[in-house]
Amino acid sequence: MAKKWRLLIDVGDGYWNMAIDEAMLLLKNEGVIPNTIRLYVMRPSAVTIGYFQKLREAVNLEYVIANGIPVIRRITGGGSVYHDEFGEVTYCVVSDISEFPGDIEDSYRKICSALVSAIEKLGLKAEFKPVNDVLVNGKKVSGSAQARKDKALMQHGTLMYDTDIQMLARVLKAPKEKLKAHRVESIFERVTTLSRELGRKVRREEVIDALVKSFEKEFDIKLIRSNYFKEERRLARKLVEKYRSKEWLYKR
Repeated sequence: MAKKWRLLIDVGDGYWNMAIDEAMLLLKNEGVIPNTIRLYVMRPSAVTIGYFQKLREAVNLEYVIANGIPVIRRITGGGSVYHDEFGEVTYCVVSDISEFPGDIEDSYRKICSALVSAIEKLGLKAEFKPVNDVLVNGKKVSGSAQARKDKALMQHGTLMYDTDIQMLARVLKAPKEKLKAHRVESIFERVTTLSRELGRKVRREEVIDALVKSFEKEFDIKLIRSNYFKEERRLARKLVEKYRSKEWLYKR
């Protein structure tokens, strides 16, 4: 019989979403919450940057300030991400580390297999590209990042189904070294969306449905729709203050 995991589906601002992801990791490590998959949307659209990134090197700071686009530093590594409210779903997996034996790349591969499966349900061939990307026709549609505690793992990542690539290019700074490594000259050659590749408008609801079914299939689990525990909300409300602070955002 398939194991039961909790499913959360949420819409909230970037500060809340990063705070709840961290709260879930901490509480999972303490054994307070069950293994969980969370699917969420950033409202309003926002940018997240990796823990180790320098803000001005990752984001067009003048543009995001002038246009009121929130920027939030994650606890996970990786690069900067534009989370389009109308074209992107973020997933988060929080579980016991024991659910993903092997090294870090093995865990990325296993978790991202659900993204590959979901994309294929929508009619496209996708591939996992180590360490943490998913590609369609050689272009990136998903990137992921991970954080670990003693007993718990948290991995979250993006799935761009209809992201405004023009806006993404305005708000993010793509390092020249990274573009060169991928043998492209601009971010437009590096990333794509499911809608672009399919030639039709992909809807958020069908993406979420495909993700739910694919996580169940790839993890051999049954997802049970649920709500947040009071402990998660309480801790996330405290952590939100950190994510809103200039000290945290400008720490590098």
